[in-house]
Amino acid sequence: MGRSLARTLIDAHLVSGKPQPGEEIGIKIEQVLLTDTNGNMSFLQFEAMGLPRVVPERVVAYIDHNVYQVDSRNTDDHRYMQTAARKYGAVFSKPGNGICHQVHMESFSVPGQTLLGSDSHTPLCGAAGMLAVGAGSLDVAVAMGGGPYFFMMPAVVRVWLTGSLRPWVTAKDVILELLRRLSVKGGMGKIFEYGGPGLASLLAAQRMTIANMGAELTLTTSVFPSDDVTKSFLTRLGRADDWRPALPDDDANYDDQIELDLSSIEPLVALPGSPDRVVPIGEVAGTPIEQVMVGSCTNGSWHDMSAVTSVIRGHQVHPSVSFVLFPGSHRILETMSREGLLTDLLAAGATISEPSCGSCAGIGHVPAAGTKSLRAFNRNFPGRSGVKGDEVYLCSSVVAAASALTGVITDPRTLGDEPSIKLPAQFAVPVAGFVKPDGQGDVVRGPNIKAVPLGVAVADTLEAPVLLKLGDKISTDDISPAGAAVLVFRSNIPAIAEHTFKYVDAEFVARAKVAGRSIIVGGEHYGQGSSRETAATAPMHLGVRAVIAKSFARIHRANLINWGIVPLTFDDPAAWDGIERDDVLAIERLRAGLEADGRVTVTNRRSGGTFRVSCILTPREREILLAGGLLAQTSQRETT
Repeated sequence: MGRSLARTLIDAHLVSGKPQPGEEIGIKIEQVLLTDTNGNMSFLQFEAMGLPRVVPERVVAYIDHNVYQVDSRNTDDHRYMQTAARKYGAVFSKPGNGICHQVHMESFSVPGQTLLGSDSHTPLCGAAGMLAVGAGSLDVAVAMGGGPYFFMMPAVVRVWLTGSLRPWVTAKDVILELLRRLSVKGGMGKIFEYGGPGLASLLAAQRMTIANMGAELTLTTSVFPSDDVTKSFLTRLGRADDWRPALPDDDANYDDQIELDLSSIEPLVALPGSPDRVVPIGEVAGTPIEQVMVGSCTNGSWHDMSAVTSVIRGHQVHPSVSFVLFPGSHRILETMSREGLLTDLLAAGATISEPSCGSCAGIGHVPAAGTKSLRAFNRNFPGRSGVKGDEVYLCSSVVAAASALTGVITDPRTLGDEPSIKLPAQFAVPVAGFVKPDGQGDVVRGPNIKAVPLGVAVADTLEAPVLLKLGDKISTDDISPAGAAVLVFRSNIPAIAEHTFKYVDAEFVARAKVAGRSIIVGGEHYGQGSSRETAATAPMHLGVRAVIAKSFARIHRANLINWGIVPLTFDDPAAWDGIERDDVLAIERLRAGLEADGRVTVTNRRSGGTFRVSCILTPREREILLAGGLLAQTSQRETT
């Protein structure tokens, strides 16, 4: 049997392990991308490991979240990243140059190569036939130093596409349909590889939307073949020489298959709270809204901006609506200006923001309390927009545009014929936003940039109170909130730790400090969403030594191990029911259990009951966890 494209890419970069589902593998990383919310910590960790220069052939540090620089501490972070990039060999992408995933796809994607990013939406570049994976900052720092990226070999699932999208139906509706069917944990331990006769009808920008939001399915990544569509995309960018075919074998073997008829999909909307609460637009049509946004790394492409313009051209944004567009890159914004889109958008009453992640992470354009926001973004976890109790709906760009005109959620099919969208023959080719490294200068650290903390070696026995008992789908936004007031501290673990579980339990930090050592109990899919490593480092700093959950999201589990927090899963999920907040749990022989088969017994001091939990580790993970995390392990090796 032949190989899938995903398997071909993994085999070509394999440096450790056997590529069989469930086995740990290590792959060589050829490209790395960093963001200003996680990448600054990657550089700090890179320095803490004493590494002299980045090894991968392409490392790019992007300023794309805190573009507004609303606080000097944002600018301090950016200056640190720029000076570190210059010294250690990374390209620096200036504020306003664009969102990392969009810009990287446009400027640096190479079919057949590997990409590791400090952001969970890095799989967007899988739309170009790359093996692109998101990871925690520390794993990225290791890759910057030339180390392999380790992960469990996923099952490769073929998504077989037939038919073509009907008018007013978009790629966003495709990924929302998959979320509706499979839920946010439906891609756990899997790679989705897209194929079938319907594939040729999807433009590169549409493939980017689908690959990007595969992160919401908890996929390891998504992969599209590099074909004539990819070649056309790179040619319009002036990068035809970077194109190469990347295809599965004709007789490729897959672990599973999902069939999706594109012609059967209709416009969809995700209800507030989770990207998988998906319903047909008819169920929410007529819902009043006060804010509409289009952009983020999911819907910031030329295709999205052009589609919005075609809908609102010659009309006016509804008086009750604030309508904001976030082009994904300076290249797109410049092309919009050249092609005349900006004039039509401004005349209609739209606001054009700098190319930025911005409000997707609660930085700017925070909705008013008690109002509804409709967004062509990728996530709508509670509080992510920057205000507690928010109501954020997710939709496609054309649904957003139609709704901006009416003031209520609107089915775009009611507008009549769908306008055609024409791709420009050539996109703008900006270069001013990139700064190449020269290996010179000193790394400049502002007063808000603090040393990276070390984890604590796992103790023989852990007896500690349960500080929080949580339900299912706890996101990293719940653990370490987004928003300008919090993200300003991404280079300062002690300061950002003060915001841990801020919107879940305002007293959590105070109780953690009193407890000294503590345990968190969670439900299914604990740690879903963003790759933000502070969701592990901040609890570690506050004394959390273990998390017991029904299941963990992939990146967050890796982050917990990298920082010395023991991720334990219930052998019997029903044991969750017998635990209450403030119960003292005793785990005898914890270290010995981890050194053996990873199975230990927990005693609840209040009830006297016992239950079994497991932490199944690879030998590499076991060494890291027992040492108190990867940096602690590295520090121990340097002193012996």
